[in-house]
Amino acid sequence: MKTFVIKVFFFLVGLIIISFGISLTINADLGVGAWDAMNVGLTNTFGLTVGNWVIIIGAILILTNALIAKEKPDFLAVITIVILGKFIDFWLLNVFADLELTQMVFQIITLVGGIFIIAVGVACYLQPKFSLNPVDNFMVALQKRFGLSLTVSKTLTEGVALLLAIIFGGPIGIGTIIILVCIGPFIQFLDPKAEKVMNRLTSS
Repeated sequence: MKTFVIKVFFFLVGLIIISFGISLTINADLGVGAWDAMNVGLTNTFGLTVGNWVIIIGAILILTNALIAKEKPDFLAVITIVILGKFIDFWLLNVFADLELTQMVFQIITLVGGIFIIAVGVACYLQPKFSLNPVDNFMVALQKRFGLSLTVSKTLTEGVALLLAIIFGGPIGIGTIIILVCIGPFIQFLDPKAEKVMNRLTSS
């Protein structure tokens, strides 16, 4: 029971941290990751909040992933997208509602800080091995169905999101490239550290 509680804690805290980091990258206004840019673009085009689009797109992907992989839909992933979506809206609409970054140095600091925070959150939420974000499962579904490498699958899914972000006028910029280059190494650096912390807590 203790182990399960600790895993749930890591999962929930990880998602909340991710949502905080995403909100920072959006507020930096230098360009965000492809999927986040798509969600912002959908908000600007059709209304609704960024968090609501995270939930809507996530729900569509849960069904799409099941069709691609020929598996049952991962309905537990609904918990993942609802937490992410609601907390992104919480940070954007409440905590950062009046935040305006006008100097480039503060924008860059906010962007890089946001990327690092996202990586911390991802490293935490991956440890319990619960339901993945449907965006991550989209990559896995393509890999399973078509025998692609993870790199190719990841490139395809990011490409789809980037194309939609461009179509809907999402915030694509230098920050998008920085996120693409930095997020993987940051996660790789932090993942074993998060694993050690969780293992120490579950074994004590």
